[in-house]
Amino acid sequence: MNIKDVAVIGGGTMGNGIAHVFAQNGFEILLVDVKSEYLDRALAQIQKNLERQAKKGTIPHTTISKTMARINPTVKLEEVEKADLVVEAIFENIAIKKEIFQRLDGICPEHTILASNSSSLPITAIASATKRPSKVIGMHFMNPVPMMKLVELIRGIATSDDTFNIIKDLCLKLDKTPVEVNDYPGYISNRLLMPMINEAIYCLMEGIAKAEDIDTVMKLGMNHPMGPLTLADFIGLDVCLAIMEALYEGYADSKYRPCPLLKRMVQAGYLGKKTGRGFYNYQK
Repeated sequence: MNIKDVAVIGGGTMGNGIAHVFAQNGFEILLVDVKSEYLDRALAQIQKNLERQAKKGTIPHTTISKTMARINPTVKLEEVEKADLVVEAIFENIAIKKEIFQRLDGICPEHTILASNSSSLPITAIASATKRPSKVIGMHFMNPVPMMKLVELIRGIATSDDTFNIIKDLCLKLDKTPVEVNDYPGYISNRLLMPMINEAIYCLMEGIAKAEDIDTVMKLGMNHPMGPLTLADFIGLDVCLAIMEALYEGYADSKYRPCPLLKRMVQAGYLGKKTGRGFYNYQK
């Protein structure tokens, strides 16, 4: 199947990044969100990111207007009816994702592939809300989407080889590197990354070292470009907690128990860079 028209559900950080990459590579994009103000914010962010790319010389300035012209915002989910591929990129809530997929299944034609950008939730469970589980797949892009090459392709229990191969080829057209992953909690990326971040939070909670020193050890000792606590702030502590809870629930193993300090930070509304405060203060 030749994918031409793509719909992206959700205009947040991941959604606008996904729309950006598809549009920049020549695809017509329908960007869907629940409020016009969210869409305006998403379009402004895409414009800003394209201008940053042009300033760095990674794309010509003419690409900006061409890319923006390919993105069509809407608050009406029903308008995805002509899409060959729909990529859902809302927050990590299995019930709401299943509800959206059930609606998409009723709106989209039989050939449409439905993908989720979930970072940890079971694709098999999401697919069960549809009558086309063979055409449901996980497409877990990395943040920031325009810069990061990796896309985890998660096969649900019913995902067909045809669906997988179509999406794998599509990722290559987007200049991304697809990695095949079977459907287990956290996939590969977050099953490895989040416990490391969680352990760094335990080190902070137990007073082993200050946040800056924990991050310095990982940057200078392990050659990580960013320390785990800084990275958690950039990801969002609420997102980190949701993924850890999914791992803990999915494996029923105490090694995935979310750190109590992480829970307290989220309860306090200290979610990281997006709220101005996390393990570091961004309001200075």
